[in-house]
Amino acid sequence: MVPARGGEIAWTGFIFVRLDEDGRIRQEYQFGDAPTAGVAKGNLAGTRAVVEELLRRSGQGNPEHIAELYAQNVDWRVDWPVENHPAVPWIRPRSTRADVADHFHTFSEHCPPAESHVSIDHIMVDGIDAAVTGTSSQVVASTGKRFVMTFALHLTVEDGLITRHHMYEDSLTVAEAFDRS
Repeated sequence: MVPARGGEIAWTGFIFVRLDEDGRIRQEYQFGDAPTAGVAKGNLAGTRAVVEELLRRSGQGNPEHIAELYAQNVDWRVDWPVENHPAVPWIRPRSTRADVADHFHTFSEHCPPAESHVSIDHIMVDGIDAAVTGTSSQVVASTGKRFVMTFALHLTVEDGLITRHHMYEDSLTVAEAFDRS
């Protein structure tokens, strides 16, 4: 958002809505980020190409190969109100390319790729920013419980590398799948 009369950006973020069968808004999610001053619009084809390559590599499951798409320093966030989740081992701070590889190693250790199904609904690109929406279905190895959740992933691509990775997911559903009771 910018003021009607022009000026500095007042708010940035993504708004996602889920519609019912009649096309009415059923749920609305707003994810705001602090405005980034001076960020020029990037190459749409380049951003989309990097995002599509990330999705392709994620399906192959090689954490180091996935991490090569990330900058040396990355703004990483998984939607949970505290820094480290007590039950979900991959919900914790990340800030480097090595951390990204560790995330994907940890995730596949706890959610075997053979039991994984991810479907992508949309990829939306606006300059250097992209949003990916979809559904993830995973089985937690330690409990045998399956979780299914919708997600939105906000990525920023600069100079051909991912510099921001913000995942908005139903982390409570994930945490419940780790519960052994």
